[in-house]
Amino acid sequence: MATVREIYGALDRWAPFSIQMDFDNAGFLVGRGERETGKVLVSLDITLPVVQEAARLGAGLIVSHHPVIFQPVRQLTDDDPTGAVLLALAEEGIAAICAHTNLDAAAGGVNDCLARALELTQVEQLHQDGILSDGSPYGIGRVGQARRPGLPAGEYAAFVKEKLGAASVRWADAGRPVSRVAVGGGSCGSMLEDALAAGCDTFVTADVKYDVFLRARALGLNLLDAGHYATEAVVCPALVRFLSEQFPSLEVVLSQVHKEVYSGV
Repeated sequence: MATVREIYGALDRWAPFSIQMDFDNAGFLVGRGERETGKVLVSLDITLPVVQEAARLGAGLIVSHHPVIFQPVRQLTDDDPTGAVLLALAEEGIAAICAHTNLDAAAGGVNDCLARALELTQVEQLHQDGILSDGSPYGIGRVGQARRPGLPAGEYAAFVKEKLGAASVRWADAGRPVSRVAVGGGSCGSMLEDALAAGCDTFVTADVKYDVFLRARALGLNLLDAGHYATEAVVCPALVRFLSEQFPSLEVVLSQVHKEVYSGV
């Protein structure tokens, strides 16, 4: 058993919540900090089916990547999807801790997991956002060398789709063979210049708009959109391993009901 606050403290030591971006709402968002639990459910998002899964399993805490509360809550009713989730958490006595942009930036977090899933080598930071109190840097995105350099963008897109289990991958081919790859889990389309400055020919991210594809191709950068879920869900098994190691008496379970929200062909 462990208290919710103890679990929060462990996550804070790995990916300090103080380094989250200004717009974010990561942290201990729902529940009672001193309540003990023997089981934790890990999921990318906290949806109503995930709360119901936690209740069936007897989990007293859900640890997710995306915040269950992001915008200000002006009413708490089941007429609203967020309200329905929050009501269900409260009614079932289930707490919620959400590690978002702090886990994107931290060592071993989302972007290191994404680089590992794509088998990149010689991995380094794409963008440094700051320095932790222990002197180590943190930042969004990673850069590394492709395991099989020289693939055209289309073939590399197929490799990415397979490795991430993505529903689909969209790509803009700038005509350069894939060798040095930048990755940014989730919506990192604003980081094209960072990828180019790092000497990359290819950038894998998600949620890319049409004009960003145009700009990437004009700049000579292959740009791949593998989807928000696929580029970030890679961190969930790492969360399970981390919590299991930190709290051997806890049963830490990966959600089996939360999957990609859309289908592709």
